Amino acid sequence: MSTVTPAAGAGHAAWATDPYARALSRGRGPLFLRRADGWLLPLDVERWCADADAADQSALRRSEGTVIDIGCGPGRLVAALASRGHRALGIDVSEAAIGHTQALGGSALRRSVFEPLPGEGRWDTALLIDGNIGIGGDPCALLRRVAALLAPGGLLITEAAPHDVDERVEVRLDDGRGGGGSPAPHFPWARVGASALLDYARSEGWRPVDQWEADGRPFLALRCSRTVRRTSQNADSANSAAVISSQFPRNLSGDIPLAGS
Repeated sequence: MSTVTPAAGAGHAAWATDPYARALSRGRGPLFLRRADGWLLPLDVERWCADADAADQSALRRSEGTVIDIGCGPGRLVAALASRGHRALGIDVSEAAIGHTQALGGSALRRSVFEPLPGEGRWDTALLIDGNIGIGGDPCALLRRVAALLAPGGLLITEAAPHDVDERVEVRLDDGRGGGGSPAPHFPWARVGASALLDYARSEGWRPVDQWEADGRPFLALRCSRTVRRTSQNADSANSAAVISSQFPRNLSGDIPLAGS
């Protein structure tokens, strides 16, 4: 039984479309999120496809233990975590992104964060970088889901929008080509600055433990200060988790993969 929310399902379809895959194959844009009113948010494909930069490293230095990178894109952070000796998994709904991550030697799985995942309730650190706090268009729902993935006292490192913004919008991927082919589907997305993100986090039981800026990018480190109540899996979700676990190399302990293996 799938646990994908309707919002997550829409996003899954959108990021699997050609504009994103084409941009990753080129290693560059243009690529945008386009609102219905024509507003465009440029996506930094060049940075995503490059090595982890100094701002990225400022986040990775704070990572603890096993790490799950939610919305890993082409895998620069998973690869950098491997070089630091972390056991790490990237997840993304884009087949092209997963292929890029694996080509860098990282472990990656094509899944939505709202689907069953390996190691639920046992990850030490979760990453929501590059605006991925916007996944699903509902920051509170996403924060609750991340809390369920982390071990007690686990750490979330997230990147906020660089402006004082708090909005939930319907967007679609747009590469500026116009004309040919059907446009990518719309999906819900959120943009939240540091102030709004802190408010959402506190309302969901997260405790801020660090806040910093690097190269104009604002980051927060949060710990969940309450116990997440987890219901027992039914047969369908248990079987789904078993299938996911079987996709990793046999030489890894448990069901949490080792990046770079």
